Amino acid sequence: MNIYQTIATRRSIRSFTDEAVSDDLIEKLIDAAMLAPSAGNQQSWQFVVVRDRDKLSSIETFHPYCKMAKQVSVVIVVCGDPAGKKWPDFWPQDCSAAVQNLLLAARAEGLGTVWTGVYPLEERMAGCRELFLIPEHIFPFAIIPIGWPKDKDGAFKEMNRYKADLVHHNTFRH
Repeated sequence: MNIYQTIATRRSIRSFTDEAVSDDLIEKLIDAAMLAPSAGNQQSWQFVVVRDRDKLSSIETFHPYCKMAKQVSVVIVVCGDPAGKKWPDFWPQDCSAAVQNLLLAARAEGLGTVWTGVYPLEERMAGCRELFLIPEHIFPFAIIPIGWPKDKDGAFKEMNRYKADLVHHNTFRH
């Protein structure tokens, strides 16, 4: 699968089998995430790999759109760590690029993922901090459930979402 096919077939998957995702694959996905660009190459991210079944089941108590975490064997919590960085205000962009790399790498491996946002919602960040013991100076950014999609054939249909009216040349105009 080439990169364009990977991008065109990446989807938010919310229904998973109970088949486990190996530690080797998770490490591979995090490696891809860490290859993302970041402001001044500061790499202002941290990753929490969660396999504890009680913790996975508890995520929905503070994140209403992450019920699928109960279905998967693993989630990755992506966190921003701006402390001591030259460009501390750019950590959300850094983490966004890391998440996108992770999602595309997972798709290339045949895995399903869904990006469930945490930052900037205080109640979600507080829930993450409490459940995963994340320090106050670290910002929980996103929870990514990762698993094998139930509907392997229909899960990754290619789409074209290009809209010419959203593209401007030289100036913003309508």
